[in-house]
Amino acid sequence: MEKMKVRELMIPIDRFPRISITAAFYDAVLALEDAQKKFLAGESQQRILLVEDENGKITGKISPIDLIRGLEPSYDNVEVGEDLARYGLGYAMKSMRQQYRLWQTPFSDLCRKARDVKIKDFITKASIEEQSVKIDDSLVKAFDWFVMGRHGSLFVFDGQEIVGLLRFTDVYNKVSVTMKECGLKTT
Repeated sequence: MEKMKVRELMIPIDRFPRISITAAFYDAVLALEDAQKKFLAGESQQRILLVEDENGKITGKISPIDLIRGLEPSYDNVEVGEDLARYGLGYAMKSMRQQYRLWQTPFSDLCRKARDVKIKDFITKASIEEQSVKIDDSLVKAFDWFVMGRHGSLFVFDGQEIVGLLRFTDVYNKVSVTMKECGLKTT
């Protein structure tokens, strides 16, 4: 597995459902719901929703977590929440929640937000530096991103273009198969 490249496990972007970056928040909710239904019914192998610009170029992805984050725009002002929890300083999040007034009123305007907020207002855009690997990188680099960043999938770049996604589930399945091939016996 040390010599295995990202390209061997990545899934090309043409296999994923898409939504326009100019779509409304509510459209994203419906599209994610539809993708999930098709996935569970066996009609689709993917439930990750890719976001495309006006030219059809992939600029990001949307998950249910992204949608919840989109309800509370003040999260853009908080950049250390995950690090705090990871290093045992989760108690500081309570103070930050109060300071930034997180979740004070996100549901009072839920219907307006669902109509007026656009995906482009809250999506984290894909970049070569973050949440990504290159098509010819070894899986070791992907392991670092999956474990340290706790990402469910990574963008795969070929040059400057997104060509696919590497899903944690596929990498984990490959690790599991490789371990079973060792023929280890348990007691």
